[in-house]
Amino acid sequence: MEATDLKQFCTALQDADSFSINSGKHRMMEDEDLKKNGICVIFSLKEEVGALAEALNVFKENKVNLNHIESRSSKRMADQYECIVECENTGDITKALDCLRQSSQYMQVIARDQMENNDTVPWFPGKISDLDKFANHILSYGSELDADHPGFKDATYRARRKYFADIAYFYRHGQPIPRVEYTPEEISTWGTVFKEVTKLYPTHACREHNHIFRLMIENCGYREDNIPQLEDVSNFLKACTGFQLRPVAGLLSSRDFLAGLAFRVFHSTQYIRHPSKPLYTPEPDVCHELLGHAPLFADPGFARFSQEIGLASLGAPDDYIEKLATCYWFTVEFGLCKQQGQIRAFGAGLLSSYGELEYCLSDKPDVRPFDPYTTGVQKYPITEYQPVYFLAESFEDAQQKMREFALSIPRPFTVRYNPYTQSVEIIDTKSQMEILARDIQAEMQLLTDALKKLK
Repeated sequence: MEATDLKQFCTALQDADSFSINSGKHRMMEDEDLKKNGICVIFSLKEEVGALAEALNVFKENKVNLNHIESRSSKRMADQYECIVECENTGDITKALDCLRQSSQYMQVIARDQMENNDTVPWFPGKISDLDKFANHILSYGSELDADHPGFKDATYRARRKYFADIAYFYRHGQPIPRVEYTPEEISTWGTVFKEVTKLYPTHACREHNHIFRLMIENCGYREDNIPQLEDVSNFLKACTGFQLRPVAGLLSSRDFLAGLAFRVFHSTQYIRHPSKPLYTPEPDVCHELLGHAPLFADPGFARFSQEIGLASLGAPDDYIEKLATCYWFTVEFGLCKQQGQIRAFGAGLLSSYGELEYCLSDKPDVRPFDPYTTGVQKYPITEYQPVYFLAESFEDAQQKMREFALSIPRPFTVRYNPYTQSVEIIDTKSQMEILARDIQAEMQLLTDALKKLK
């Protein structure tokens, strides 16, 4: 499309609600040719007559074809609007961008393949409903099992796994999580795991887990003879910290899984391990999710810590995603913490495994202080007990260290989660920082007023 083709531009304006200032969103809109050869650019313009025509003329003069144009009022700057253009990598595109940069207060190249001196920002969800875009992009398991899986040759079990996978595949944000009628055999498997791990909780689990676990027994149907429903657990978590569960068919990529945490969404499996090995599973199952993960998402400190990891992952380069995923592994999955001079477990992989929960507090493993810079590069096995664990002083201390580590991630913006709109805001302009400062000032005034009344 030529830059002067206003018909397509007007058509795009009719669907302006689809345009997001989240720079990553529009990489999802690209076709294969654009991914290989084109770029996407967001730029701001003053609300003046002829400003848009003049900006688009820059592309025409430099013989750059445009495939798509959208525009909307700017959320970053008052009295301005923003445009996004998808360009073919034709003509003198570098010169066109240089000219455009001179007339724009804000400009960002958000996708490109062959241009030098610009960095591609990996796509990430801008609002909670964007999680629908990748929730079914699982890497393994689901209804397809590896040959060494305990249920590989069990046709009945495989059919059951497909049933659970279909629930996840058809689920969309905002819907209630479908309730499942578990079979007597599945409930028996759950009961075996429940009975064994709860024996160790009083002496091995962290204080927060033990406190919340009792509440989940009272409110969510946690019993030896009952598998709790994800919908009930999710509603309980939302009432406590705003965290919620979302069904998933199998393992997501590290980037996608961590992105969910940024929105306080935990992708949870709903199926259960094979009954032939009730105390072993090669993958996360409902025992792992509900016994190990779910209780701590009701704790405010742990919820903040988990979300910090998720927010740090948004737009991060692949090598930093690997480091963040490793930090997640050694904390949320296999973390230890200090409480009243004792070491206690808070990782879900420990709290859902009787054998490893007992092992992790013995004198056999190597326990080291949690530090994202060293923890993030530690190698680990996935099919055996961990030879190395990392010890956090507290959730708050781990959160602060993760926040400091996030500052080292090379990305051209800062992100902030807005709980009112359930969206991620990119903070990369002066006006946005001023708005953030006013919000902080209002909170500080509220705190000051509360302190005065307490006195």
